[in-house]
Amino acid sequence: MALVNPHGGGNLNPRLLVGEDLIAEINQARAFPKVKVSSREKGDLIMFGIGGFTPLDGFMTHADWQGVCDGMTMTNGLFWPIPITLSTDTKTAESISTGASVALLDSDDGSIIATMVVSEKYTIDKAHECATVFGTTDPKHPGVKMVMEQGEVNLAGPVKVLSQGGFPQKYGSMFMTPAETRALFENLGWSKVAAFQTRNPMHRSHEYLAKVAIEVCDGVLIHSLLGNLKPGDIPAEVRTHAIIALTKNYFVAKTIVQAGYPLDMRYAGPREALLHAVFRQNYGCSHQIVGRDHAGVGSYYGPFDAHHIFDKIPKNALETQPLKIDVSFWCYKCGGMASGRTCPHSDADRLQVSGTQLRKMLSEGADVPAEFSRPEVLEILRAYYASLEEGEK
Repeated sequence: MALVNPHGGGNLNPRLLVGEDLIAEINQARAFPKVKVSSREKGDLIMFGIGGFTPLDGFMTHADWQGVCDGMTMTNGLFWPIPITLSTDTKTAESISTGASVALLDSDDGSIIATMVVSEKYTIDKAHECATVFGTTDPKHPGVKMVMEQGEVNLAGPVKVLSQGGFPQKYGSMFMTPAETRALFENLGWSKVAAFQTRNPMHRSHEYLAKVAIEVCDGVLIHSLLGNLKPGDIPAEVRTHAIIALTKNYFVAKTIVQAGYPLDMRYAGPREALLHAVFRQNYGCSHQIVGRDHAGVGSYYGPFDAHHIFDKIPKNALETQPLKIDVSFWCYKCGGMASGRTCPHSDADRLQVSGTQLRKMLSEGADVPAEFSRPEVLEILRAYYASLEEGEK
């Protein structure tokens, strides 16, 4: 069997220039008007570059923004669950003519990360985007805050990406493109691949979800977010180290591939679960593990909203399918990890395992039960929190 097709049914559409084309575009871009991009937009550009957002070729028009917000469908009929947009301030937008080429600058170091031909300039109802995408306009929601603070004017148009933003240098072989994961899966003989989304180190519940998927698939892609998180989350470097320790000691060889992707979290809950499935299809995954409160934050979403949303989209919207798994926990009567579908016992017999609880226990220096996390993982995480305390002294 072959891997799933890239989203849209065609080939991967990487927008990253290389060789002489790259050199020529960099030289021309120095004379272009300059637009700084946010951290989120930088991650989106890198995804354009590596083909993660196939088949998109750039930032969305107003009509596409509207269609995605209201019905998760672009004007050409393509399923897409979250707007991918670029914004700037009014003054900068007024200085740019429609049809002009602009240089997009990395806000961290000022380097030119991409160029774009501006096909349209438009304003949006930010509250409408928040209400449709996040299901709330509460400014305390980190995704809402991000949208409400973005520039007043959106710029649409196709992009040429000139950089991978330092991710290959920082993460080495951990940073893999869709073409690279597809080649690796084929080399391993995998065609049925489940993606496991994580922005946290893997605790026993995560381990359980991945192993359930291994039972029904050829292997699992542990796909870690490498972009920006909210304050208090554990950095990607620490998380990666902990996941390596877990998989080395508790998984069969060649059943797991660990890789990372460059996006910031949007914390859009169910809609973000769909976006994850879209780009996991581009990475070659036939399935995506969807557990409790996928890509959620706080109490904005129900524990299984991300399960239900897959039932509400057209059947042909995605080739990548959800692997829905109930809430998992340690059951003292069962003597191991279980889920609501497999364990008949009461809450009194169960230890709920979550990343939020684990971070709280570690940050407070509390004892962590062995049923919560593997000792090799805890050793790495305790060292990280100890370093934070040392830095505060």
